[in-house]
Formats: sequence, structure tokens, C-alpha cells
Amino acid sequence: QVQLVESGGGSVQPGGSLWLSCAASGAIHGLLSLGWYRQAPGNQRELVASIEREGRPTYTDSAEDRIAVSISGDSALKTVYQQMTSLSPEDTATYSCHYADLDSYGQFEVWGRGTLVTDAS
Repeated sequence: QVQLVESGGGSVQPGGSLWLSCAASGAIHGLLSLGWYRQAPGNQRELVASIEREGRPTYTDSAEDRIAVSISGDSALKTVYQQMTSLSPEDTATYSCHYADLDSYGQFEVWGRGTLVTDAS
């Protein structure tokens, strides 16, 4: 099994920055992707940013110029870091870590519990 531990989030001033991290540990196999999704009230969940197996980052079109994502670790522990700048009330949402992998049974995914990011104004 893979466990995810999320850090960061909370209340952020407009124009401020958000830092999130997610540590994945356990039975890491191929690691297809590790990153963050978000869901605002009344909206569907959407990708924010993720790192794919080859190290290629993927970003949401609406915030690509405001996001930096990176990954570190080894076969036992992988951590993804995300920084988002120039936050606005539209960034208020629950941010959840997402892990996708491939084992002998096929592709599987694991979701974190989520961390709430709110507008501090």
C-alpha cells in the first residue's frame, strides 16, 4: 500500500503564496504521477499540477504561470512540492494529493485526505 502525507494549506492573503507538499511512501512501483488536484465548492475537481514518471510536469491551464512543482526522493519515499503565487479568492478550494502507479494488477491511484486553502481577506 501507498500512504500519502500532505502538508501546507491554510488561510492565504490575496496576492500571497501557497506551499504544499505531499510525501508518498510504501509500496511504490512505477510511479505514474504524483501531484495535486483541487475542488472548489460547487465545482468539479481539477488538476493543479503533477509530475509524471519521466519527470515532466503538467499544470492546469488557468494557473500555469503561477505554479512551480518539483519532486524528490527515492524508491521508498517520493515527495512532491508545489508553490503557487499571486493567490486570489478563486484559488479557494480543498487541495488533495494524488498518486498514480502501476503494479502487477494494473493501474491504481491513491488520494490524500485534502487540505483546505482559503482566502484570508
